[in-house]
Amino acid sequence: MGEQQIFQPLTKEDKVTVVIYRIGIVLSAVIISLAAYMMLNSLKHPADSSLSLKFNILLFSLYISVGMSVFSIHLYIGKFKRILKKIYYISVASLAILLIVGKGSVLGVVAGKPYGTLLLIPLSLCLGFITAKEAFCFKLTEGYLLALIMPFYLLLFSVRMLSFEGTAYGLLLIAFMLLFFTFRKVFMPIHYDIGDKSAYT
Repeated sequence: MGEQQIFQPLTKEDKVTVVIYRIGIVLSAVIISLAAYMMLNSLKHPADSSLSLKFNILLFSLYISVGMSVFSIHLYIGKFKRILKKIYYISVASLAILLIVGKGSVLGVVAGKPYGTLLLIPLSLCLGFITAKEAFCFKLTEGYLLALIMPFYLLLFSVRMLSFEGTAYGLLLIAFMLLFFTFRKVFMPIHYDIGDKSAYT
């Protein structure tokens, strides 16, 4: 993409898919910000019995928001979109594993088992693909950084190189970067995301 001129008139489908794509990005940024706030708050109130339920709700919401962007993204190369969808399907399968192993409590597996955090990496790759695509197309440099930092952050936590406090502040950093990225992306004209449809493969 990265085209700033209008090549063809935009159809209703073009407009709807771009809006869905961008709503997915906005929701992902908001959800990750809420997760960072929840983690920081849990440092002050570690005995919060509703933490597991809140984590589940936020994680399910994040899967939905990322999925919205994955299935409505516009890419010239269809192969990339098919790969992105496959990674998303893997992330959904990983979520199912987390739910089965944790007997409905994802937080228990993510916090207690090293492989629990690794199972979240496919989802972070999906979101990272989206931010990297935007970085490539529109020079949103923070998109590249997010694509690298998010899976690396999960990897560090999985091998317990981050304390819980470090994990909370790390997620806060990611949230700030994602909000900055989102603010720069969502106000672009809709036709920027469509480009030249005759070049789609």
